[in-house]
Amino acid sequence: MNYDNLKYISGNCSRGLCHKGCGRQDHQLNTYDWMADVPGNNETTDLVEVQFKNTRKGYYHNINGLDLKKGDIVAVESSPGHDIGVVTLTGQLVNLQLKKANIKSESDIKRIYRIAREQDIAVWEEAKSREHKTMIESRQIAKDLGLQMKIGDVEYQGDGNKAIFYYIADERVDFRQLIKVLADVFHVRIEMKQIGARQEAGRIGGTGPCGRELCCATWIKSFSSVSTNAARFQDISLNPQKLAGMCAKLKCCLNYEVDTYMEASKRFPPREAVLQTLDSDYFFFKQDILAGTITYSTDKRIPSNLETITPERANEIIEMNKRGEKPEELSDEDRPIVESRHKDIIESEDITRFDKAKKKKKKKSRKNEKDHHHHVAHNFDNDSDGM
Repeated sequence: MNYDNLKYISGNCSRGLCHKGCGRQDHQLNTYDWMADVPGNNETTDLVEVQFKNTRKGYYHNINGLDLKKGDIVAVESSPGHDIGVVTLTGQLVNLQLKKANIKSESDIKRIYRIAREQDIAVWEEAKSREHKTMIESRQIAKDLGLQMKIGDVEYQGDGNKAIFYYIADERVDFRQLIKVLADVFHVRIEMKQIGARQEAGRIGGTGPCGRELCCATWIKSFSSVSTNAARFQDISLNPQKLAGMCAKLKCCLNYEVDTYMEASKRFPPREAVLQTLDSDYFFFKQDILAGTITYSTDKRIPSNLETITPERANEIIEMNKRGEKPEELSDEDRPIVESRHKDIIESEDITRFDKAKKKKKKKSRKNEKDHHHHVAHNFDNDSDGM
């Protein structure tokens, strides 16, 4: 094996083979750096993406030309003092991340001091260990002051001299007195940041009803508004318990496919349209946008004499009715409806199939026992004849 080629494939990296583009999955909003092994990628820019607790990220200049790789713990400039974070992205993709974060001012981009020393990490770990206790105590302090707010998370700066308190409030809160009390109790500089319910869910993390980790904790950085119209376009039942996510707001994923449904629904006739035939009038009952079918009923209120046709056939009948013409039947025999449905494998099976298998197994064992007794008896008879 040519080890020179292996060295080139791994990007001359001493931290492991073929892992430069991947990061530790304990960090939220993880980005796969697919350009990590491109020669000269890190030379395209000195900007580096650094992640702190949960979903907070920052962008910094590597002015000292440090050899930084994804996963390195670094000390960065802060105000005041320094902060400790983990490098999550280097090279050309950082410029794209800046655009997504909508950072335009150079004053928002500070610098990286150094790769964190053992003493830096020790102070950082000690500060992190106080965060949960500080959050519990600060909640009680806010309650004693009668403030209508919820402190959802506390994050200490890497040097332990500053703490960020993330809170949720429905109305404007005057927390000047709260800041004074918190500073006296915890002896650190206090910074208050208001976040929304979706941002709180992203910081805490969790698993959605789809079985995957929350989108707000994995890749969503900017949240767009979600309305119930998205559910209506997709014919989803307006059940608040099913439409709401972990944040108690409408699920962000309702917006993922709504554009496809809106585009596909353009070929469908209006629901209030009544289709007239020689026999009777047909009213809209239901439609399947992705399958491209509409079902009509002869009764407005209950399903009666249901007929399923294509939207093209429905539009054709509507045009005929406008001209004063009525077809004999709603469906067109020349264009039969072929409904594509996913077949449920379990649905076609009988739940007692396991019992049948056991019965067969018992019958087979009984037959073996019978054959065995017959064989023994036959051998016994042969032995008797020999005697």
